[in-house]
Amino acid sequence: MSTRLLVSGTLINGAEVELDRDRSRYVGKVLRARVGDSLQLFNGEGPEWTATIAQISKTSVRLRVGECVEKQVESPLKIHLVQGISRGDRMDLVVQKAAELGVKRVTPVLTEYGVVKLDAQRAEKRREHWQKIANSACEQSGRTRLPLIDSPLPLKHWFGDKPASVGAELILQPRAREPLAAVPAPETKVCVLIGPEGGFSDTEYEDASVAGFRAVSLGPRVLRTESAAIATLAVLQALWGDFKS
Repeated sequence: MSTRLLVSGTLINGAEVELDRDRSRYVGKVLRARVGDSLQLFNGEGPEWTATIAQISKTSVRLRVGECVEKQVESPLKIHLVQGISRGDRMDLVVQKAAELGVKRVTPVLTEYGVVKLDAQRAEKRREHWQKIANSACEQSGRTRLPLIDSPLPLKHWFGDKPASVGAELILQPRAREPLAAVPAPETKVCVLIGPEGGFSDTEYEDASVAGFRAVSLGPRVLRTESAAIATLAVLQALWGDFKS
């Protein structure tokens, strides 16, 4: 079997790790694993570790940690996606594909035309939900470091606290005069803003311009928000990231 599992805590050669109930059920019931089967572990901090199943019961699985394996799977381009929150599965899809495409950080933002409304409690539950989706995508895609999923906040508040020292700050705008491919390459970091189903308002585009963001387009067609996010991230990796290596 060839299975990757995200586990918490420090991994050390020779140590034993007990999986939580959900992971134990997955390994024992879904994968039908047996004692002695091999798999890979990572804790989101960089390396990957080999492991073998040491013990299986009805409620738990214990793994014996093996050798540390350094893998070069993280993109040298640090991408920060600021995504207008869309409804239901669309936002889940964006988070999943962003993790697969090597994004370092996702900030979900509430916008003027967005239809999703979240209070503090619901916002934290959504963040936890999206982080689990990102973690699962890392297991599947071979990533060894987890992207950070921020708590949702209004876009206008994010503008006031946005990180400094970013090589390129871009906002996707249909029919913008400058194509994304024409932007000069940043040194290491790029931040890109993508709107929800209804796009950004004129005020939000103006605020982005004041904050130093360049309006760019992906071509003559208007894409759905989830399509725009996936296409933009792929183009960024192809232009400046690890798709070209």
